[in-house]
Order: sequence, then structure tokens, then C-alpha cells
Amino acid sequence: MKNTFVMAGVMGWPVSHSRSPVIHNHWIKQSGLTGAYGLFPVKPSQLETAIRGIKALGIAGCNITLPHKVNAMQFVDWVDPLAIRMGAINTIVVQADGALHGFNNDGYGFIQSLREAQPNWKANSGPAVVLGAGGAARAVIVALIDSGATEIRLLNRTLSKAEDLARDFGEAVRAFPWVERENALHGAALLVNTTSLGMHGESPLVIALNQLPVSAIVSDVIYIPLETPLLAAARLRGNITVNGLGMLLHQARPAFKAWFDVMPEVTSELRDTIIATL
Repeated sequence: MKNTFVMAGVMGWPVSHSRSPVIHNHWIKQSGLTGAYGLFPVKPSQLETAIRGIKALGIAGCNITLPHKVNAMQFVDWVDPLAIRMGAINTIVVQADGALHGFNNDGYGFIQSLREAQPNWKANSGPAVVLGAGGAARAVIVALIDSGATEIRLLNRTLSKAEDLARDFGEAVRAFPWVERENALHGAALLVNTTSLGMHGESPLVIALNQLPVSAIVSDVIYIPLETPLLAAARLRGNITVNGLGMLLHQARPAFKAWFDVMPEVTSELRDTIIATL
């Protein structure tokens, strides 16, 4: 492997903001490998052509980011059952026979980020509250259920979207109206924001944390800024907080392993390198 040049990258539109090249090229250098990871700006109208071309280019595979995560599923040869449940893929791996296999490592990244912050974290230690009903929420819910969560309270600004998502997962997930978001925190062991509220340039998430136990973990999948108003408020009252950077870094590890045959580590050096770009 060390003498073979391996190429991978990330497809998105736009994609210039992606931190994935910084992460993967750091690991390539650290592991002494010969290879590179680049940016592939692909318009939605060109997605099928781009994915079909992966094989012809001889690259090992690629990450898939917004807005392609859902549509890319139809253009690969096989989709991992976990990714089917999540309704999206974020990684394509070219197999030895040239077949394109699709995976979703977002849930893995999310769970690893929680365990990094709280090594003794257990998914069944109490109710989880998930805000949002988009792709990130679906990945988080699947990951929590597979880790043993038995009660997930789902809230979204559009109630029907939360109800549709809850229906997909059965009795472990219950949808509540957005106005109930503060009452839903009562007795919760985990609060996860998967909405864009609190992201740089977006409105803040308005939620009082009075009813949330101080023992609960508060997670935000956003990493720009590193500390959203939600996380700042939670930290000040004594909750353990987890930003979206850990999820970003850890979801990259299985993909790197699939392409470069090395399972990399998330080090403080890598974290600092990414933070410097934010």
C-alpha cells in the first residue's frame, strides 16, 4: 500500500468550505502513505456522471456531502443496510471488482464524539431529546437506537416532519410539537440539536434548559461556531457539552480505513489543525 498512490476526495456543491481534505491529508502524511484527498465540486445535474466516473478515474472512493447525500444512493451498485435506514450515504468505496458501495458513517461519528466526552456514556441511561427532523436527525436517531436507546423525544419546527420520521422508527421515537421543547427536557439524559439554529449566520436556538438535568449531555452537530449559544448555556449550568467537530472527525475514520487500509486516530494535533481553519 505504501508504494501505491491512492486518491480520494469529497463531492459536494458547493464544496470549497469542506474540512475533509485537511483531515484526510493530515492522516496520509502522518501514516507515511502515498496519496492525496481533494475537493470535487459537482453540480446536482452532474452527480450521476461524476459518480459513474469514479471507477474510470481509478480513485479509491469519495465522501458525499450536501446536497448529494440522498440522491447519490441511486447511482452506486450497493448500499449498506445501515445507510438505507439513515436514508443517505456519505461515503463511496470502490471495491476490488470496481463496484461502488455506499456507506453512512455519520452515526458512528456522532456516537464516538459522545464517548470521547463521556467514556461511560450509555444510550439507555435515560430519554434522549433530538431537535430537528432532517438527515442529521435521522442518522443520530438510528445511531442512538442501535446503541440501545429506548426513548427518543423528537421535536421539529414543522411537526409533520417529526411525525413522519418517528413513524419510520416505531415506538422508541415519539414526536412532540416544537412549543413543547422545554417540557421535553424533563428527566432527559441527552439533548441533541441537529437543526441549523445556532450556526454561524443563522438565528440562535431559543430554549430554556431549566428542566434539563445537570447530569445530561448536551450535543450540537454544528461546529461553526465551536460553541453555539446552546452549548455555552449548557456549559455554564454544568452540563457536559459536545460540539460537532468530534462527529466530523470520527465519521472520517472508517472512510479513511476503507480507502487507505489504515485506521487513523483523532489526535489533539489534528483537532487543533481543524480549529485553526474555522
